Amino acid sequence: MQTPREAPRPGRRRRRGRRDDGSMAVEVVLITPLLVMFMLLVVAFGRYVWLRAQIESSARDAVRAAALERDAASGETAADDMAQTQLGDRVCSMATLTARDYEPGATITYTLRCTVFFDELGLIGLPGSDEIEFSSNAPLDRFRRSG
Repeated sequence: MQTPREAPRPGRRRRRGRRDDGSMAVEVVLITPLLVMFMLLVVAFGRYVWLRAQIESSARDAVRAAALERDAASGETAADDMAQTQLGDRVCSMATLTARDYEPGATITYTLRCTVFFDELGLIGLPGSDEIEFSSNAPLDRFRRSG
């Protein structure tokens, strides 16, 4: 008498040919460092954009502080103080205030050039540095300080 054939258990199949056991683990081990490096580059780019925005904001605030002063010398001092207060220990090689005349309604320009070192951007250790330059304009306030 013939015995009934055993039905295959659910969830199991018979494999034929080559086995792939462990190939997914190898793929994960190979792709993980690439993904981590990509994430660190994204973080470094984000920090670079943040530092650039911080320098631009400092230049805008500095020119506005200079626009409230009575003369060019005190305007330049006020602008430099404002930029230094906001930037802290950042290396800024050039900060200039340009004004043809310091009369109400005239436009003044404050240019700020700072060096950003890539090693402060993240954990990936990029070599080198970049100079960021930003100029901001403001009209001299008609009702600026008097006395």
